[in-house]
Amino acid sequence: MKEDIMHLIKLNNKIFRTTQVYLDKVLKEYELSSGSYPYLLTLMENEGISQNKISKELGHDKAMSARTITKLIKLGYFNRKEDEDDSRAYKLYLTEKGKDVIPKVIDKVRKLIDIITRDLNEEEKITTMDSLDKILKNIKNIEI
Repeated sequence: MKEDIMHLIKLNNKIFRTTQVYLDKVLKEYELSSGSYPYLLTLMENEGISQNKISKELGHDKAMSARTITKLIKLGYFNRKEDEDDSRAYKLYLTEKGKDVIPKVIDKVRKLIDIITRDLNEEEKITTMDSLDKILKNIKNIEI
């Protein structure tokens, strides 16, 4: 059993790293990376949210999010506007450039999903997603 647990961790790490490398390569033409594209997709669904909320949504620390958001602003994908209710906070909005690149990014991500699930039937895909959701829920409940 101990080897099975270690194998699960190794598989998870290898899958994560391989997908990062792939996404970094295919998103490079947009000056995006595996770490920055989720901000675009999250903002697409929640335009006008604060930097803190996008950090929480993605599970990233505030400093990392601030660096990534600053980069996305410099690239012309985001605008940051002062929150009218809280002058210390900023709300984020997609620019036209950001809105234009999202379908291209989604296409690249879908291609990756097609590649990594190619040998799975629909039932296996559902089972895999359900299992990974349970694993994520369990790991989020770990007290550190």
